[in-house]
Amino acid sequence: MPLVNTKEMFKNAYEGGYAIGAFNVNNMEIVQGIVDACKELNSPVILQVSSSARKYARHNYLFGMVKAAVDETGLPIALHLDHGSSFELCKDCIDSGFTSVMIDGSHLDFEENVALTKKVVDYAHARNVTVEGELGQLAGIEDEVKVDADKASFTDPGQVQEFVSRTGVDSLAIAIGTSHGAFKFKPGQKPQLRFDILQEVMDRLPGFPIVLHGASSVLPEYVDIVNRYGGQMADAIGIPEDMLRKAASMAVCKINVDSDLRLAMTAGIRKNLAENPTGFDPRKYLGVGRDFITDVVKHKIQNVLGCANKA
Repeated sequence: MPLVNTKEMFKNAYEGGYAIGAFNVNNMEIVQGIVDACKELNSPVILQVSSSARKYARHNYLFGMVKAAVDETGLPIALHLDHGSSFELCKDCIDSGFTSVMIDGSHLDFEENVALTKKVVDYAHARNVTVEGELGQLAGIEDEVKVDADKASFTDPGQVQEFVSRTGVDSLAIAIGTSHGAFKFKPGQKPQLRFDILQEVMDRLPGFPIVLHGASSVLPEYVDIVNRYGGQMADAIGIPEDMLRKAASMAVCKINVDSDLRLAMTAGIRKNLAENPTGFDPRKYLGVGRDFITDVVKHKIQNVLGCANKA
């Protein structure tokens, strides 16, 4: 099976009341850990790459690993650019074999966002590549995305119909209270998603797939492991999983997960090195990190996304 775009995935997810996991990849162990879980649970998956991850791992290596995952598992897998910052970056990824791209014009004014997004859509659709746009800005830090809390903004539901109609995007990332990174909220602050905004977006865009960024839950068991072996994660607060499950049962067809993967791999590596202080074989500690990744992805599929046996 070749790489697929997200069109059929999202159609099935919307109709079935579940979401597809979009997991950020940076190296071989992360790719393997994700697809091992998806293969076991027969789940479709989006492997997504930030521009900094692409620079780190280098395109040919990353693309080769993703293609190997497709060949080995036979699963429907989309390769997606996360937070594309320019037409040129999106074009390069499309020309290099990505099947889906995100163009993030959320920091621009509405007309500039429309113009940039439409330019990417026109180029992508001519090549059977799907496009994700964004309205509203999430706070937090993740790779190149850095938005101060006072500059974050909820999505205005009154803009979504015009944006989708004028750009032709295939999915839309909205801001309803999620946040990038592991330290999403201040200590003691209770996370709360704006389901009223999501419902209004659904009403204005019936049947249209919505995306949630910044949706890691910062699972406490992995925070505890990291802290036990010298970490400083005590103030890390994620999105409650019951809220994410509710979003997945509504119009949200893609839920992004990055921080939870980083946290799991770091926990596995720290634990292994602490328990084996004389060890120096990277296959040992990276292998444990990979196993932790698999466990997290299985947990997400079964407890949040609902996409097991949907491949």
